[in-house]
Amino acid sequence: MRIMIAYDNSRNSRKALDATIAMFKPLDPLIMLIGVVEGSLDTSDASSELFSQQRAEFQGFLREAAERVGQAGLNADVILAEGDARKMILKAAEHKKPDLLVIARHSNEPDGGFISRSLNLLVDELDYMTFGSVSAFLARRAPCPVLIQACP
Repeated sequence: MRIMIAYDNSRNSRKALDATIAMFKPLDPLIMLIGVVEGSLDTSDASSELFSQQRAEFQGFLREAAERVGQAGLNADVILAEGDARKMILKAAEHKKPDLLVIARHSNEPDGGFISRSLNLLVDELDYMTFGSVSAFLARRAPCPVLIQACP
């Protein structure tokens, strides 16, 4: 069995990873972790440097998650993509052909402090109103079953 998990080191993606390992460990699946770094439209040097930092952080997050999968006795594959999260996860699912795609549901309790939570909620609401959520997008288009993990 091959399970692809959209992973961004958020609270919910960590919970989704743990729940997926617990649910499917008896089937000895290959866990494919996909992280997507979204680029900025700003083309300044500062933006390029920030993007490089984000990319390096995502590599670290994915490496740590792969280690957690390995500690559970399962094999992990890591995919780091750049671009729109919806499109890149869909493209990876079409290319890697997992048996299941796991996505953490949007949280009402995002990571960070009050300002970060407020900004995240505002951005998420605007994003949802214009494009729909990542999970809704993938549930409609993924070439495999999609498990949307609720993370209370």
